[in-house]
Amino acid sequence: MNVATPRATATRPAPRPGTSGPLWRRLVRDIGPVVVAALVFVIAWQAIVFIGDYPPYILPGPAAVATRFASGWTEGLIGPHFWTTLGEVLLGLLVGGTAGVLTGILLARSRLAARMLSPYIVAAQATPILALAPLIALWFGTGLASRVLICALICFFPIAVGTMVGIRSVDPKLIELGRSFRASRRQRLTRIEVPSALPQILGSLRIGVTLAVIGAIVAEWAGGDSGLGVLINLARGSMFDVPLMFATLFTIALMGIALYLIVVAIERRLVRTVS
Repeated sequence: MNVATPRATATRPAPRPGTSGPLWRRLVRDIGPVVVAALVFVIAWQAIVFIGDYPPYILPGPAAVATRFASGWTEGLIGPHFWTTLGEVLLGLLVGGTAGVLTGILLARSRLAARMLSPYIVAAQATPILALAPLIALWFGTGLASRVLICALICFFPIAVGTMVGIRSVDPKLIELGRSFRASRRQRLTRIEVPSALPQILGSLRIGVTLAVIGAIVAEWAGGDSGLGVLINLARGSMFDVPLMFATLFTIALMGIALYLIVVAIERRLVRTVS
């Protein structure tokens, strides 16, 4: 009597929630609310300008700002200032992020260091960057170094705290497992603690990248010859071009959104790879 043996069948992994369905449906679901909110904002903005009968030098309408935004880029007015500010943001994020991660690891692994350094780190964070920026410009000059330092200072705290919380929240059983395999402290840090804390570290980097944009603008206000912060001062001062000022603010917002989305994409890729 022959008994039929069941044939092995490959099972497909279940799709993640929210990823099934046609591509256009996912795009509508993800981007649709953003587009609707933007349209509501523009309509409300135009309604305020129309009802209040505001002149362009007080509150320009969306069309005037869009026209000035396009002409500012085509005439080469906004572009050089944009690249200057972007360079300051990236350098400041690199310096502040590196210092924040190293400090967070130190605070997480050394109770003594946490007790000694935490009050001063909190005090530095509680001091408004607007008050520190003129002093830093006075001590280090108005060049690139002082502006990068201001960007690094403003994004340092959230990254340090996020790293510290992430390292401290690692499952102790994983640490014991590493010790049972005779892993050194460096190996436990690089192969267990940092990968496990990666979501918290990258989550704090989301906050840090937006704060770095703020730091760059504040640094350029404190002293600088180029950058989007300088362009805002020129637009509201000697040029008296309010639509240009709004276009510059719109450029700053787009920069912050783009950098934030890049960090989110990197976070999803790294967390998926590690997990």
